[in-house]
Amino acid sequence: MAHALEGLTVLDLATFIAAPMTATLLGEFGAEVIKVEQPGIGDDLRRLGRQVDGVSLWWLSDGRNKKSITCNLREPDGQALIRRLARGADVVTENFRPGTLERWGLGYDALQAENPGVILVRISAFGQTGPSREKPGFGRIAAAAGGISYLSGYPDRAPVSPGTPTIPDYLAGIMGALGALLALEARHKTGEGQVVDLALYEPIIRVLDDAIPVFGELGHVRERIGSRAESAAPHNHFRTRDDRWIAVACTNDRMFTRLADAMGQPDLPARFPRMADRLGRRDEVEDLVQAWVAERDAARVLAALDRAEVPCALVNSVRDLFEDPQVRARENIVAAPEPHLGTLHVPGVVPKLSRTPGEIRHLGARTPGADNEAIYLGRLGLARAEYDGLRARGII
Repeated sequence: MAHALEGLTVLDLATFIAAPMTATLLGEFGAEVIKVEQPGIGDDLRRLGRQVDGVSLWWLSDGRNKKSITCNLREPDGQALIRRLARGADVVTENFRPGTLERWGLGYDALQAENPGVILVRISAFGQTGPSREKPGFGRIAAAAGGISYLSGYPDRAPVSPGTPTIPDYLAGIMGALGALLALEARHKTGEGQVVDLALYEPIIRVLDDAIPVFGELGHVRERIGSRAESAAPHNHFRTRDDRWIAVACTNDRMFTRLADAMGQPDLPARFPRMADRLGRRDEVEDLVQAWVAERDAARVLAALDRAEVPCALVNSVRDLFEDPQVRARENIVAAPEPHLGTLHVPGVVPKLSRTPGEIRHLGARTPGADNEAIYLGRLGLARAEYDGLRARGII
């Protein structure tokens, strides 16, 4: 079965997570992705996280479906190779600081001179414009600058990074893929490429629900409230008798009535009839839920809430994810073939397309430049002597 993006070529110049994730997502749905790494040492992600046999498991997972070549972008001969590769690329991804590609003769004007239809996805800490454009940054910095770290944690403690510090990187990667697809659709109409400019912190601002309009109109600054929700109660995590945690979310009066019935306390809706009442007496309401949950094991709590159709879930650890029947049924974790390990469990492809589904064709290449000959000798048609000379000089 054909893939949705079959025939698309992506040249991935980026490092670490954000812009490489854009390329990874496009590759999962059939795009050919050529990953450009530093000669000798490869991408920085190869040295991040836990390793087995000297190889980063993170790299194997996120480097999926990519052909690996090496090229020294700081050398004129390396830059010339990238410009030649750009002639056949639909999308180029990068996440260097603004101005870096231009210094290397690889800015958008240079790439477009080679290929008028090329799309350049640029993800940097603060974008290509503005007073902070030249500052470096990673996911933790983006979460802080985007406002979500301020909201994360408890009011009497320091702000925390929500979940993992790399969430902003992955969000930016997803937005970058969306931007690339939008630019491709525009190219169908105009025949011209364009730049997709994305700051690492910007997707964070976009997902702050109503915090922006509320402050703009009412001047209200949202503060940290732990695991509670700003606009609904009971909406929290509750500890069970067997020391597990259950997430419960009652976002309207109907759901609260169902919760009260599941708890065997049908009088609660009369005591707390509206959301405003429950928010105004949040401690009292959530203490009642906690007291009920604390008397029961997690399985019993979940069964009762499921019967009553109350939105709920176990707060899953990664071990729980492996055991979760829903995760298994949806193939959200898959065992992908890996030549040295046999298989490696990695996150599955999202979203699921009914006619042209994505797939993991292979995991990240263990060796930087594993596809050098196929790309340089095959695609570009370099002579063997020229290829060997570039290798000897550290260009590839």
